[in-house]
Amino acid sequence: MKQEDIIRLVAGAMVLLGILLAYFISVGWLLLPAFVAINLIQSAFSKWCPLISLLDKLRVDK
Repeated sequence: MKQEDIIRLVAGAMVLLGILLAYFISVGWLLLPAFVAINLIQSAFSKWCPLISLLDKLRVDK
């Protein structure tokens, strides 16, 4: 799996997890998908994402 695919998978999973936790546990968990959204927006402008740095260290194919 390539880095771009992993980034999309992790972002989608975190958004879904945050929504489920907000529904079943506490509304405060909506901060998780909000953080993911903010990170996606900033990475569109800066071309940098923390997950890319991690994947580079793990030597995942680009």
